Amino acid sequence: MSKPSVINDRQGNLFRNLLSQQLNPKHPLFQLSQVIDWTSIEKEFGKFYAASPGHPPKPVRLMTGLLMLQHMEGLSDERVVELWIENPYWQYFCGYDELQWEKPINPSSLTRWRKRLGKEGIEKILSTTVVTSLKIGHTEEKDCSQVIADTTVMEKAIAYPLDSKLLHKARRHLVDLAKEAGITLRQTYTRLGRAALRKAASYGHAKQYKRMAKQVKKLRGFLGRVVRDVERKALGVVLSPKMQDILEKAHQLLNQTKSSKNKLYSLHAPEVECIAKGKAHKRYEFGCKMALVITHKQGLALSAQALHDNPYDGHTLQGSLNHSEKISGIAIETAFADLGYKGHEVSDKQVILARQKGLSPKLKRALKRRNSIEPHIGHMKTEGKLGRNWLKGILGDQLNALLCAIGHNMRLLRAFLFFILAFLRQTLKSCQHQLQDKITP
Repeated sequence: MSKPSVINDRQGNLFRNLLSQQLNPKHPLFQLSQVIDWTSIEKEFGKFYAASPGHPPKPVRLMTGLLMLQHMEGLSDERVVELWIENPYWQYFCGYDELQWEKPINPSSLTRWRKRLGKEGIEKILSTTVVTSLKIGHTEEKDCSQVIADTTVMEKAIAYPLDSKLLHKARRHLVDLAKEAGITLRQTYTRLGRAALRKAASYGHAKQYKRMAKQVKKLRGFLGRVVRDVERKALGVVLSPKMQDILEKAHQLLNQTKSSKNKLYSLHAPEVECIAKGKAHKRYEFGCKMALVITHKQGLALSAQALHDNPYDGHTLQGSLNHSEKISGIAIETAFADLGYKGHEVSDKQVILARQKGLSPKLKRALKRRNSIEPHIGHMKTEGKLGRNWLKGILGDQLNALLCAIGHNMRLLRAFLFFILAFLRQTLKSCQHQLQDKITP
């Protein structure tokens, strides 16, 4: 793999004007592009490349900028590439000083770029947003030492898991793979399976649960017969990894019951867990738990970790605080958390839980802001991509959590710069009016 190409706009085009001469220099994205340490990012991510013949990869700043813009606006890979052509501020943010007329990359390149960066690379980008916040005055170092911690559920992009759907889908996949492997089955149950699935859905809608259970039992029987037929006829045959994987999942579906642990809720995302958070409008959520740490005053995300096996909140606090210190490089002194963190066993930092008694007036006032993490989580889910995770596997969960924190920080920095500019504009206007009043007799 060759070294990435470099964006070189030092020599202007005679027939095209530079974006830096046409765009509004007070625009938040224009200013952010000036203060982010792109040189450090390019140096850090340059280690993922080695000199070799071939077409040079895309510039590091372009790929990193697209990731930041994508999660700032909550867009898909395809959509962010399409909008990049239409938005000159996005192009300037990614390092181009001349208007581009073609798509910079194929959207699939973002998938490979995320995998290449991995968890450590995405953490480097998150750390860069924190450094940028300190640089422009949005956050101070003392603010990073006082944080709020909480957990939420990062839902996976799966259909609501029903036994009937899972059994039918597993049988269908197994029949298709057997056909590809040249295994002739005694019966595929294609027509009977569709009929049973349709009846199970109808009976469930009509709340006729005994009849629905009978159809689910039929679907379970169809899957069991196909599994046994495949295993008999595959003796002495080397099965493909896909076939082995679907057979293991089929056995798990056949054996699991309502009270089983580590149940399978999705064939394409076996890492999904069922998490009950006690919400009135949504009893169960399917995905994984995410631990979030933000600054107490501004809400800047310092840590976002995807946690599997549904751990107890109190057991995650030490790891979340250590991860925050790793990202920001600033030691945490005080952490505020809800009652779910009882028994946290954090001894080297001051941890204050909700409804804690015997606090000083200053800490009492600070504790009232603990609930401020909830709207930040809401913004991550509605404006970012925390509400539905489309990335694959456990690594996809970890990357999506970090990327959502990056997008959240970028939105905060953009809003801060917009507010500062609006404040300065209003102050300048009021000074002009006062000056005119003094001059006018």
